Amino acid sequence: MNYLAHAFLAGPLAADRVGGVLGDFVKGPLDPLPAGLGPALAAGVRLHRRIDSFADSHPAFRRSRARVSDNRRRVSGVMVDMFYDHFLALHWGRFSPRPLTDFTTETYRLIEAYPEPLPASFAPVFERMAAHDWLASYRDAANVALALDRMAHHRLRQPNPLAGAGDELLAHFAGLETDFFDFLPDALAFAAQVRAER
Repeated sequence: MNYLAHAFLAGPLAADRVGGVLGDFVKGPLDPLPAGLGPALAAGVRLHRRIDSFADSHPAFRRSRARVSDNRRRVSGVMVDMFYDHFLALHWGRFSPRPLTDFTTETYRLIEAYPEPLPASFAPVFERMAAHDWLASYRDAANVALALDRMAHHRLRQPNPLAGAGDELLAHFAGLETDFFDFLPDALAFAAQVRAER
């Protein structure tokens, strides 16, 4: 899952949502807690990690990864994460009564106002994310393609086959969309169960 799906699956608590968005910026074990990471935010990061593990083993997510061309198979997880954010943004009204931009604005506000320090590596990413409303921009497949191209050059080890990966969203759109609709209800139920068991 990428930023939007993690924010959505995190539920209503600020610490869970903030932890869901920045989860990939917290490295290493959470027990004992790393310096500067409070227990509530750590719980949000743990939820993020459990959702990632759930996604990696879910049959629909695995079907989506198998749709990716062989030369991009090693980055297929990154691609499907982005594709699923696209489908969530595109079909937002099926899953939430709130307008998407209200949700994204609230998410940015929760992150900006969070009382504990956040990972330093997250700050420049968040600045761009909020300024350009990345989460809502995923509705447009062209923005997903642009995000994947940027990741190819700035976030992944070079060389990698991620550049141009947005074309695969369009090439396999119907199948990926079907996979997403099979996946998301299960992911929502799983995330709610994890939150309830804490």
